[in-house]
Amino acid sequence: MSLLVVYYSYGGNTRSVAERVHAKLGGDIAEIRTVKPYTGSYDDVVEQGQEEVNAGFKPAIQPLGVNVADYDDIVIGTPVRWYTFAPAAKIFLEDNDWTNKNVYPFATNGGWLGHTPQDFERACRGAKVERALNIRFDGNRQATPESAVDRWIDAIKQRTGGKN
Repeated sequence: MSLLVVYYSYGGNTRSVAERVHAKLGGDIAEIRTVKPYTGSYDDVVEQGQEEVNAGFKPAIQPLGVNVADYDDIVIGTPVRWYTFAPAAKIFLEDNDWTNKNVYPFATNGGWLGHTPQDFERACRGAKVERALNIRFDGNRQATPESAVDRWIDAIKQRTGGKN
């Protein structure tokens, strides 16, 4: 089995978790990047995120550099934008076939996870979607205990057979 850790990150919190997961599980890692990067303050980007989610905006994303079809197990990370995944993550999810994949989602947020777990299940039709990990941040400080993240990673390691 092959493993891919893929993530979208604006401020670096989601990236830091994805890199931790990758360091412990191995496999490949790829970052979802928008063609036009977000700019401005954190508050500006959050406000823009609300507008985009409400409008169903679909930002163009850069090629990932890997083919999701080549992987059996996929860890997906995204920040929460107005109770769901970031629009860039949504495009990535919509653009791929999830049939017979094992998906391990996580979402970083500074407030509330919202309906992000249910949205992952809907977006990854045909996949076995495991319970999403909710990782809270207070600014750039992770509020969710590292031990909770490690338990989640260890559970994935057991399912996938360790480092790939």
